[in-house]
Amino acid sequence: MIPIQLTIEGLYSYQERQKINFENLTEAGLFGIFGSVGSGKSSILEAISFALYSETERLNARDKRAYNMMNLKSNKSYIEFDFINYENKKFRATREFRRNSKNFEDVKTPTVNFYEWKNESWIPLDHSNAEKIIGLSYANFKRTIIIPQGQFKEFLELGAADRTNMMKEIFSLQRFDLQNNVSALNAKNRSELDQLEGQLKGFEEVNEEQILVQKENLKTEQQKFEEVKIQFKNIEQKYQQLKNLKTDFESLKQKKTDFEKLSIQKTNIDELETKTELFDKVFRIFTPIITEKNKLQKEISEQLKNKEHQFKNLQETEGKFENIKNKLLAIQPKYEALHQSKIQENDLSLMLQMLTFSDEIETLKERTKKGSEKVKEVEENQKLIQQKAQELSKQIDFLKPKKLDSNLLLNVGNWFSEKKKLEESLKSQVEKINAKKLETERISEELKPFEINLETFKNDFKAQIETLENQKKTLSEKRNHLEVQQKLAHFASELHDGESCPLCGALEHPNIVEFDDVNSELNEIQKKIEQIETQKDQIQKQSLEIEKILDRKKIFEEQLKSEEEIVKQIQINIEEHLKSFIWTEFNAENQNDFEEKRQQSFSIEKQIDELNQKIGFEQKNLDKERENLDNYNKALEKFRLDEAKKEEQIKTNEANLKVLQWIDYREKTIADVEEIYIKLSQSNLETEQNYQQLIKEEKEISPKLAEQKTIVDQLEKRVTELEKESLENENILTKSLVDNNFNDENAVKNILLQEINVPDTRNIIQQFKIQFEIVKNDIINLEIKLKDFSFDEEQFAETENQFKAFEIDLKNANDSVVKITTEIERLEKEFKKKESLLKDLAQLQKRSENLKIMTNLFKGAGFVQYVSSIYLRQLCDHANVRFHRMTRNQLSLQLNESNDFEIVDYLNEGRSRSVKTLSGGQAFQVSLSLALALAESVQTNSQSEKNFFFIDEGFGTQDLESVNIVFETLMNLQKENRIVGIISHVEELKEKIPVSLHITKDEERGSLIEIV
Repeated sequence: MIPIQLTIEGLYSYQERQKINFENLTEAGLFGIFGSVGSGKSSILEAISFALYSETERLNARDKRAYNMMNLKSNKSYIEFDFINYENKKFRATREFRRNSKNFEDVKTPTVNFYEWKNESWIPLDHSNAEKIIGLSYANFKRTIIIPQGQFKEFLELGAADRTNMMKEIFSLQRFDLQNNVSALNAKNRSELDQLEGQLKGFEEVNEEQILVQKENLKTEQQKFEEVKIQFKNIEQKYQQLKNLKTDFESLKQKKTDFEKLSIQKTNIDELETKTELFDKVFRIFTPIITEKNKLQKEISEQLKNKEHQFKNLQETEGKFENIKNKLLAIQPKYEALHQSKIQENDLSLMLQMLTFSDEIETLKERTKKGSEKVKEVEENQKLIQQKAQELSKQIDFLKPKKLDSNLLLNVGNWFSEKKKLEESLKSQVEKINAKKLETERISEELKPFEINLETFKNDFKAQIETLENQKKTLSEKRNHLEVQQKLAHFASELHDGESCPLCGALEHPNIVEFDDVNSELNEIQKKIEQIETQKDQIQKQSLEIEKILDRKKIFEEQLKSEEEIVKQIQINIEEHLKSFIWTEFNAENQNDFEEKRQQSFSIEKQIDELNQKIGFEQKNLDKERENLDNYNKALEKFRLDEAKKEEQIKTNEANLKVLQWIDYREKTIADVEEIYIKLSQSNLETEQNYQQLIKEEKEISPKLAEQKTIVDQLEKRVTELEKESLENENILTKSLVDNNFNDENAVKNILLQEINVPDTRNIIQQFKIQFEIVKNDIINLEIKLKDFSFDEEQFAETENQFKAFEIDLKNANDSVVKITTEIERLEKEFKKKESLLKDLAQLQKRSENLKIMTNLFKGAGFVQYVSSIYLRQLCDHANVRFHRMTRNQLSLQLNESNDFEIVDYLNEGRSRSVKTLSGGQAFQVSLSLALALAESVQTNSQSEKNFFFIDEGFGTQDLESVNIVFETLMNLQKENRIVGIISHVEELKEKIPVSLHITKDEERGSLIEIV
């Protein structure tokens, strides 16, 4: 990741919007950020990490982060960060949060947006996941790119598991974590293997022998089937002939029975045919005539009833019309006088308005009087408030000269703080020196019991060991001689005549040598040798113990010398600091006097703030009184205008009066005039409404009366016409009865009551005739066909039984053949399937063995840890290139068997020890070397042209020479296409770095950024 630009506003000590253009800084390869303590240096790194990950080191989500990060004088915070990722793409991250205007401590959740620079514009992204863009989690981002204050040693002291996870993410080692893949393959293979084994259990009896046996059975059954099939065909032919003959005889018998029944039905069918034809004839001739007769009689009856009803309505309408005419004659005089009455009604309405305006004018005059008094009161209050504000301003002018300059107090306070810090450092360093001296004296005391010469003790111990070695050698030779003698004595005591000698094999032993007993002497020599070994061990242990004590003494003496050098440097710094005191208003030796004056100044400043608040309060009161005065004046003006308008309206209304006089009603009350007005208005309204209603009713009833007269006349004409048509219909009916030989109309009606369905009945008759002829012809044909044949029931039964028996035998033989054929097909199919399954089983079993080996290889992420250890060892090798130089080849970094970092101390015979035993300066050196090696590996892994690395601590723990070595190391990174930024207040670095940001903190404006 390469930073391009950072914009911050309202964040921590940054009140005003500040913009950092990193392009000029990154071109230099090495740049710094310098400033006093609390100026806001580390806030720049926090702004970057918060913009990207919404995480900071100082605060977490539970710490009211948004509120505490926002500048207390600001109402919003804004961060905008532009950068280039490992793919050389440009992105922007923004975060903004605002303060609730009604609740100071309520800061809303930050809004976040990510953009990508495409086609010369910023395109919003659909996510805000910086890990996708940068390729690092927040934890690893702060270990490899931006290392916050207090986190520099984190990677060095990480546990093995956390370090492995970090290496997995940075170097994509998860591609080596194949445990889950192997487990999934193994489970799948095991499942398939189990299924195959289960399937093969059903194929245990499937084999070639079984198939051959079934084929032999098939040949036997097929031969048997052919024999039964020939016998069945012979009996089937005979049985079919007898069966057909039986069917014909049974059919003839049934046909004769059916014919007898049809002959009985024929008489009824003939009678039905006669009735049907008569009904059809009567229905066609008389139904239209009778239907028309009934229709005319019904309509004549309905028209007569309607005529009677309409005549009755006509009489009622004529009565209503006469009544309306009489009412109109009565109301006509009152309606003609209505115009004059309405003029009087309008005058009374104007009178009511004039009386209302008169009352309102009196009310307005009273309110105007009270408003004028209130205006005078508000003007007096304004004068009092202005006087009070002027007095408070005079008090502020009096206090301001007594207040000291804030920058002066800040600089002097910083000077005294630095002085106190230096004095405390000197005191602490003196205590360290005293402790080192005491430790050195204590170590010297430890050497006294040994009573040695420190110059020659090693040679003395060496001479003593050589003497003991010579004594041991002499005793060992003597012991060997005695052991040989002891063995010979044992052999001699075991020699007997007739038994072979174990040395020479002789059977006779004439001169057996006699030896003295040497056991006691051997034991004595062995004890002396053991004593010599004990003395040697004691001398060696004593020598090692003395060397350890001397090594410790040397270390403490060197540390004492180093601490004394630091004391001298601190004393020089104190002298230089005392010379930098340039403020004549204060005494460098009297901090209490400064503190008293500072507190007095703070007290005065507090008083001024309180007075300003009071002035502000009075100003608000003054503004409120001015607003009230304006409102009162506006109201008074409105009252005067309303009064004039109402006076003018009274005059206008008086001019519009036509009948009545204003002088006659001026003294009357509104209620009295309103009562007269209401009565007159209601009377006029009723007269007009009644007259209009009667006119309307007259207009409505006149056409209705004429219409009813017309309806009655038309009904009379229609009844006459219908009676004429009825007479003509009666004549037609009489003529038809005579023509068809009917005595009267009732005879025709009786025939029609039968309600015969002519088409259906004719169809039934036709079907019966056809069936009758068919049965008759079938009987004749069957009698001719069976003329020369006879049927024997016993012979048919015997043949039928033989047919059924052979049919069963044929079916059984066929079923047996089909069953065996099916079984052979099944066995052959199953045998092929079994062969395929066995082949698959062999493959799966072989795969299972291979997967078992792979499972053991990748079990418990062991392979990932192994790969991680390779990367870590490479990191150690790369880090040691710089670490050796920084420590003058005294220390080295290595991994132990548990993959934990440890230090190799070449000043102590190359022994290893924990990294936690390092001093603060040494820990910084090894952490820097390791961090640079890690960042270098990340750069190589991401294949980016450049990489960025930011350090926020550590240089204060280094001596001048170490600072120079570290600086030279950082400068060399520029040649490796690396960009490094550092945050420090070490002056030596500030002078060496060519380009930097300088952060100053202004009391009024907050932190300000300047490129130096």
